Amino acid sequence: MISFKDAQFPKEVILHAMFFYLRYAVSYRDLEEILAERGVTVDHATLNRWVTKYAPLIALKAQSRKKPAGRSWQMDETYVCVKGKWLYLYRAVDKLGNTLDFMLSERRTGPAATKFFAKALAANGIPEKIVIEKSGANGAGIRSVNKILGRFGCPIAIQAIRSKYLNNMIEQDHPLSGM
Repeated sequence: MISFKDAQFPKEVILHAMFFYLRYAVSYRDLEEILAERGVTVDHATLNRWVTKYAPLIALKAQSRKKPAGRSWQMDETYVCVKGKWLYLYRAVDKLGNTLDFMLSERRTGPAATKFFAKALAANGIPEKIVIEKSGANGAGIRSVNKILGRFGCPIAIQAIRSKYLNNMIEQDHPLSGM
């Protein structure tokens, strides 16, 4: 439970302000006006402090309530331009096409793939199989994660299936590169 003990405003006001700020692209000053229209006088600097203090707590609470992902994932990486710099976008989706996790990396290497898989597994649980293309880096990443899981006593290794045809769902959903 998130504690609002020392807050000068009611919990409902803070959560309402947090909802607007996190859900919609509004500035602190716009949010100040929105709340003023509803009869709540609060300064934009106070809103900034609320976001700084409560947003990470809300994110942790939401993460703890997240349902586990399916037992079959599809993973792929693509090359995208972000703020004028070309990076690799690693992504994993479940069998319904819901994005499980993503990561930007400067390199397409085994350690980068291992880091992505570790991050995705920590947030979504351990799948039975992951469909990948014939990338050696992704295969090395899964082997490395399986070694780590084995050291911690996980009895079942993640099965890596290499197929560009089974990975079709994630291939069709690539963001446009270079935009």
